[in-house]
Amino acid sequence: MKYIGAHVSASGGVEKAPLNAHEIGAHAFALFTKNQRQWKAKPLTAESIKQFSRNLEQSGIDSRFVLPHDSYLINIGSPKDETRQKSLAALEDELLRAGQLGLPGLNFHPGAHLNLSSEQECIETIAHGINAILNATADGPAAGASLIIETTAGQGSNVGYRFGQIADIIAQVENQSRVGVCIDTCHVFAAGYDIRSRDGWNAMMEEFDHTIGLGFLSGVHLNDAKVEFGSRKDRHHSLGEGTIGIDAFRFMMQDPRLDDMPLILETIDPDLWAREIATLYDFAGTRPQ
Repeated sequence: MKYIGAHVSASGGVEKAPLNAHEIGAHAFALFTKNQRQWKAKPLTAESIKQFSRNLEQSGIDSRFVLPHDSYLINIGSPKDETRQKSLAALEDELLRAGQLGLPGLNFHPGAHLNLSSEQECIETIAHGINAILNATADGPAAGASLIIETTAGQGSNVGYRFGQIADIIAQVENQSRVGVCIDTCHVFAAGYDIRSRDGWNAMMEEFDHTIGLGFLSGVHLNDAKVEFGSRKDRHHSLGEGTIGIDAFRFMMQDPRLDDMPLILETIDPDLWAREIATLYDFAGTRPQ
């Protein structure tokens, strides 16, 4: 079964997000649990946490299919000590928030070396940071929550654009039961995985399985791309309006490897999300009750 949704607004409080998702016919969603452009935020209140749970139940969306996204500021791979320390504190706080909301994990971009260190040094720094955060949250509300590494387009000095880099990060994680991976379709296309044909999609998925392992796949971001194949640029587009094309999303929805995980639109026009979700469910041929 496919569980499809979008990255919905949590303006006015995280408790609004489940209702916003329900309004567009979603059975999954992503959200920011705090302002994504600020380092710090007030802790979640007990009332917000309780109301989020109530609204989630009212929406009929299972918490397994909610995948919050971290702040855009965070870079735990940074070679700059001040940035890295602020990033580690922020990512730990956001994982805690996910745990307080009863969510299974937090999606994050692995990090960038800023051309001040090597890719391999950045990978080691990221893995060290993951270990520190998982150790710090081994008890308490986030003990069951995982850090979900998102594949990147490789823009600038970002790592995570090749599956081998993500596999190298995971190999250095001490508690691999609390780490996962989210494939972003725009990002992998821009990074050089040609998913425009069924054969290309299958080749990408097989490489993911061989290099990382499908057991780590925890979600997919469904985005068309404004950029050319292999451009290493991160520019999302609405489904069918970009360089990936609508046919690719048709066979994605027919792939059982994407069953029972959050499939999240991050396309550029929220006004189209309800229609895009309906189209994807049409491609899948069924939807949750």
